[in-house]
Amino acid sequence: VLGTVSCTLFLAVNGLYSPSDDVIELTPTNFNREVIQSDNLWLVEFYAPWCGHCQRLTPEWKKAATALKGVVKVGAVDADKHQSLGGQYGVRGFPTIKIFGANKNKAEDYQGGRTSDAIVDAALSALRSLVKDRLSGRSGGYSSGKQSRESGGGDKKDVIELTDDSFDKNVINSDDVWMVEFYAPWCGHCKNLEPEWAAAATEVKEQTQGKVKLAAVDATVNQMLASRYGIRGFPTIKIFQKGEDPVDYDGGRTRSDIIARALDLFSDNAPPPELLEIISEDVLKSTCDAHQLCIISVLPHILDTGASGRNSYLDVMLKMAEKYKKKMWGWLWTEAGAQSDLESSLGIGGFGYPAMAAVNARKMKFALLKGSFSEQGINEFLRELSVGRGSTAPVGGGAFPKIHSVEPWDGKDGELPVEDDIDLSDVDLDDWDKDEL
Repeated sequence: VLGTVSCTLFLAVNGLYSPSDDVIELTPTNFNREVIQSDNLWLVEFYAPWCGHCQRLTPEWKKAATALKGVVKVGAVDADKHQSLGGQYGVRGFPTIKIFGANKNKAEDYQGGRTSDAIVDAALSALRSLVKDRLSGRSGGYSSGKQSRESGGGDKKDVIELTDDSFDKNVINSDDVWMVEFYAPWCGHCKNLEPEWAAAATEVKEQTQGKVKLAAVDATVNQMLASRYGIRGFPTIKIFQKGEDPVDYDGGRTRSDIIARALDLFSDNAPPPELLEIISEDVLKSTCDAHQLCIISVLPHILDTGASGRNSYLDVMLKMAEKYKKKMWGWLWTEAGAQSDLESSLGIGGFGYPAMAAVNARKMKFALLKGSFSEQGINEFLRELSVGRGSTAPVGGGAFPKIHSVEPWDGKDGELPVEDDIDLSDVDLDDWDKDEL
């Protein structure tokens, strides 16, 4: 019975690796020193301890690290704990594996198999390529991104130069987020920032699909802009978002600091997670395995609400998904009766619909919404979960039950089944009555 088991969905989870492993634990504190400033080739896994796919990869990753010891560095980042580091490298799912080769500022995605053999093969292939590049005289080893513009290292191709004439058209009238540096060519701090700003601009462009832009204004030439935004010192960085007053950026001046802030801005402006109907086992498992929590709603049958009623419930879920999008939860729904085994395993069905459960698929525990299925009720429910409070119970049977494949909702009102017409023209009712008597 719900409530008989009380714990939290957010118990601290140890990392998947220990100091005795050949996998090197990486954090924001040591990442730059160990990886970026290294001449070694690195394979780095970004993982979350609660992720089922990550847990299955762990023994293979350890075996690969042992086999590659002294040849290729193998590391791991708990990106659930160190979200800024995961965000810096565009990590959107777990596990994500990156290869840091000759140019440490341009990590490559690993797309190979998840066995130790496949990982080792990919590492040796990347290492062979790196060595050949060095042999031919092409760039090799550590690339910090701090070279001067004259040397070609700090390429500013992705930094957008703005002027008094082009500023409003590009920035003020844009739906994108802009980080704008106001600089003076003679300013020493500006010169130090330049390669960091340039390197960050390229990564931010790639990781946000151009939705966050880095720009620069020569304030000694474009004095109207400098005066308009009260620029008194150099460099000054301001953040521009549509419909809002500009705000000062007061974070660090390194590439990683700038990227982290840009990705936070991107997350704030990103669309909410997708709300999926449970039409197959794959939809349920892929969503719940990839997220710390999956929020599952069971909505009334379409004949009970019609399309307008159902859409009103879906709208509430979408608003909550938007509100809690930074949590990176999965969002699912199904119709009452369509997945009766799932309902039973979550203790749903005995008290009416709509209903909602938050499921931790790693622990196979869930919590039920006790309040109203409304913005206020759901918000209170999710807020309690987000701070580690709320009663939970084990999923019935200790695993998700069989999920039935169903047709997705077509967005229309439901229709009652058509009954066959009965033709009574050939029935002699008078004779029937006599027989009965």
